[in-house]
Amino acid sequence: MVLEFTANPGFDFVKHFAEMIGIPVRDNMLLIPKNLGEGYARKIGFGDDFKLTIHHYTLKEDLIIKRNPALHSNNVRAIFFYSNKEDLEVRYNNDEKPFFQKDDSSILLSTNDLRTEIRFPAGSKIQYVVVGITADKLKTTLSIDQPNNTIKTITAEDASFLFFENLDTEMQLLLKNIVSVDLNNSMNSFYVKIKVQELLYLLFSKLSLRADTSIKNINSTDAEKLLIIRNEVLSDLSKPPVLNELAHIASMSETKLKQLFKQTFGNTIYNYYQKARMEEAAFLLKQAKHSVSEVGYELGFTNLSHFSRLFERQYGVTPKKFSYTT
Repeated sequence: MVLEFTANPGFDFVKHFAEMIGIPVRDNMLLIPKNLGEGYARKIGFGDDFKLTIHHYTLKEDLIIKRNPALHSNNVRAIFFYSNKEDLEVRYNNDEKPFFQKDDSSILLSTNDLRTEIRFPAGSKIQYVVVGITADKLKTTLSIDQPNNTIKTITAEDASFLFFENLDTEMQLLLKNIVSVDLNNSMNSFYVKIKVQELLYLLFSKLSLRADTSIKNINSTDAEKLLIIRNEVLSDLSKPPVLNELAHIASMSETKLKQLFKQTFGNTIYNYYQKARMEEAAFLLKQAKHSVSEVGYELGFTNLSHFSRLFERQYGVTPKKFSYTT
């Protein structure tokens, strides 16, 4: 199933989805028919400038959601909160490599001039929310006296950007509460608004900690290349990234690549790689029950003491203690 739309102001995803599968929308909610799967998609409006779409369903066939760029620039910001332990593929343009992968809960913020493609495999539990909010409303809601350049860009007019953040445990719990709430109770819309505002608070608390450096507008070509580079960095965590090789793949200068990568993902290429490396180590120790030496060597460490120091720096305990206590 392919659901394609253009991100123009006033677009109603739930209505578009319902028309595609030929069923009515009642109270801004689409109930998935049994022949297609189960669950619902629902739109909640907190005003013309602040809306939420909740996706909570499982389908019997693959779902591909294609968002085309808005025909005209607008000041709507799309904030995508996704949490799941199953496979999800999100692609930019026609890139062959997904940039959301297994067990990768994430947040994506973008302007509506970027094209994205999201692929959900059949049988996967689809659970995410999309906040659509204008730059002016977001700026008023945040009421930050001295915002850094990242937040200034997100709340500015005529900006073009793509930012990623991790969805931490507290935010995953909030998201779970939002998608699970009984919206037949009229007071629960108020509850959802509070929880969404909590999500925004936690997200922008993270973004406010980013280095206060200049932010460049990002175009479609650069956005596509950055996602390819992210995949390249994560493709083999046993090998550190080589900057000149990545710059060649991206057809960018090393300086431009370093700046745009840090701007988009909130970290340098090497630090991003090391953080992902330690997260993979934690997964292998906890879920796969590998030994410390197995994990260290699998992730390319020849010195296990160095591996232990890096792991302890990120998690506060040595790999050995981590494997015993989890």
